[in-house]
Amino acid sequence: MAIFVTGSTGYLGSYLVAGLLRDHRDALNLLVRANSEQEARERLWQSLQLHFEFPEFFDHLKSRVRIFRGDLTSECFGLRDDEYQALVNTTDSIIHCAASLNRKSEKQCLNVNLRGSLEVIQVARRVQDRKGLRRYSHVSTVAVAGQRRNEVVTEDAAIDWARSDYDPYARTKKFCEHMAAQLLPDVPRTIFRPAIVMGDSRRAETSQFDMVQAFDLLARLPILPLRPDDKIDIVPANYVGKAIVTIHQKEQPAHGIYHLSAGAGSQTYRELTDRLAELGGWRRPIFLPAVRRAFSGTVNWLANRGGAVGYGASLMKVFWPYLDWNTVFDNSRVVTELGESPVKFSTYAYPLLKFSRENKFRYPAKPWPSSAPSPEKTTVAGSARA
Repeated sequence: MAIFVTGSTGYLGSYLVAGLLRDHRDALNLLVRANSEQEARERLWQSLQLHFEFPEFFDHLKSRVRIFRGDLTSECFGLRDDEYQALVNTTDSIIHCAASLNRKSEKQCLNVNLRGSLEVIQVARRVQDRKGLRRYSHVSTVAVAGQRRNEVVTEDAAIDWARSDYDPYARTKKFCEHMAAQLLPDVPRTIFRPAIVMGDSRRAETSQFDMVQAFDLLARLPILPLRPDDKIDIVPANYVGKAIVTIHQKEQPAHGIYHLSAGAGSQTYRELTDRLAELGGWRRPIFLPAVRRAFSGTVNWLANRGGAVGYGASLMKVFWPYLDWNTVFDNSRVVTELGESPVKFSTYAYPLLKFSRENKFRYPAKPWPSSAPSPEKTTVAGSARA
């Protein structure tokens, strides 16, 4: 029996797969979008090389991983009937992590987040009806809390359907939580809501740069259109990954919903800029919140221009509402469950920015070794659909 994981080739998904492979003994069913068996293996290697050297990765691939080549948004993932039945018959629990984070595209969020989640829920429903599903874990987001200002939000107070959302991503993720509750009422469920996931507290390397690049743009400005004592809720990916894997594997977690966030440990912009200035020898910025509206308008104008400036501005346009809301998310549940708090962003922000700048916001990925043998014991099923 295996854990069915979606989103394994994504940044956070790689932490889940690595945590399960390293700290647990379960087999894994992984849904991978690819046109060939080798492309599927190479996509997994691109994702997991952040966590493993190739020999260890290859050993896991041969012995514990079964890849199903399919598309999250296709009916039954586009798998043949026998392949889909094999997925259902061998799945013991599910971690649904795959999602579109494209906050600008309502179409993509609807297709991937809603349609994709419905397909995963259908698998869960079939497994539950056939033999019982041990757990359905759904990776959501604190953004389901909608538009907020100057608040500390608890898990049970986050969903308010009368409240407006910042973007299609937040809205669709709220509906995904609702679908899971409505369609899997008899299944043990856990909802995980990460805050802003940025970097790894143990090392500088990262393969996810969008939010880092937006933060880097802010770090370079001599004047910041922010209130210096506002807090920003940033949590490292390794903490989020550990929390999801650990709680998913528990027989009876204490709660059904967890904020994976910095919570009360969230830092202010002044704390972050002071630390970066200290480590990097940078000039401390001037905080001028009165120009927030003018700054937002300038960002919107620059986002329509090309080049690096336009790209940086387009990222800032997307993330700006989350930088300006001075809202944090209570994390006392997960801290109690794990027995540890997440590391503060200021302790690893400078190495993260340094690595990202030196690599021009691209991960220096290693190719599949030409000398690697064929993983004969690995079963690769299904066909990808573009």
